[in-house]
Amino acid sequence: MRGWSAVYYREILILRKRIFRQIASMSVMPLLYIVAFGYGLGKDVTVAGTTYMAFLLPGLAAMSSMIQGFNIASEINITRFYWRVFEEFQAAPLRSIAYVTAEVLYGITRAILGVTIITGLGWMFGIRLSYNFYFWSAMTLNAFLFASLAVALAMLVRSHADQALLVNFVITPMGFLGGTFFPVEKMPSWVQSILYYLPITHAARAMRDAAMGKVPDTESYVILAAMGALCFVCALMCVGMAKE
Repeated sequence: MRGWSAVYYREILILRKRIFRQIASMSVMPLLYIVAFGYGLGKDVTVAGTTYMAFLLPGLAAMSSMIQGFNIASEINITRFYWRVFEEFQAAPLRSIAYVTAEVLYGITRAILGVTIITGLGWMFGIRLSYNFYFWSAMTLNAFLFASLAVALAMLVRSHADQALLVNFVITPMGFLGGTFFPVEKMPSWVQSILYYLPITHAARAMRDAAMGKVPDTESYVILAAMGALCFVCALMCVGMAKE
């Protein structure tokens, strides 16, 4: 078994052992948002020419792919400072690119599971959208980006408190401001200029267009791929420094 596949297989075995708890945990947030925002506030509201429920669901999917991809940072943090598993990886003949690839693939796997749960909830609530190749491509690129970012930052933080700060000051604001719950076009022009540089903005836009049966703008995919590649390279560098 190759190095990256061994690490990935280990993560999948752990995920399989906790699968029911993970599914329940991944279901709570989108279910609350669908009920509270979709039915409680936007049941009779139309946004961008469609119902708010149909507008909201792709945004939740983009947000979930970001959160689930980034959540591997906490698990890596635990394996480094409590279980000492990362020390075993350091001692093993395992290249940095193999370790990063495995962890990023695991983050993408978690994101696919989370988004699948959301699409299932949408189907249960009668939301019929098009989950096509463009939709899943944007989701995968978004998960790849944030999983790579998670690996890089997990090598830099020194405690769970620092990890929580990253979530509170980086991930949570992006989740609410990146066009997941409202059209970015409704914001002032200077705010739109700032939000344009958030990857979740492009992921939500591409996934929403795809879900509505439109062909998303290629620019969103290029930006997500470029930012993801940059984060992946940063992750390689950070893992290399952590090994030293």
